Amino acid sequence: MTTHGPVLPVWTCGGCNGPWPCATRRKELAAEFDGAPVSLALYMGSYLVSAAEDLTWVPAGLLHRRFLGWIR
Repeated sequence: MTTHGPVLPVWTCGGCNGPWPCATRRKELAAEFDGAPVSLALYMGSYLVSAAEDLTWVPAGLLHRRFLGWIR
């Protein structure tokens, strides 16, 4: 279990207080979904939708980069 989960509704990291998903959580997710990038994208897409509902003042492009832009 990671301590780097999202703190809602502000979407900060519970482990390091940075924007969620933080670098540590991204590494954990990449390892967890190793070999399944589409599944990871769908998983993070669901978080993007939730975050967009809470962070209405953040431009959509920034949220997209934050939640999906790091997935390769």
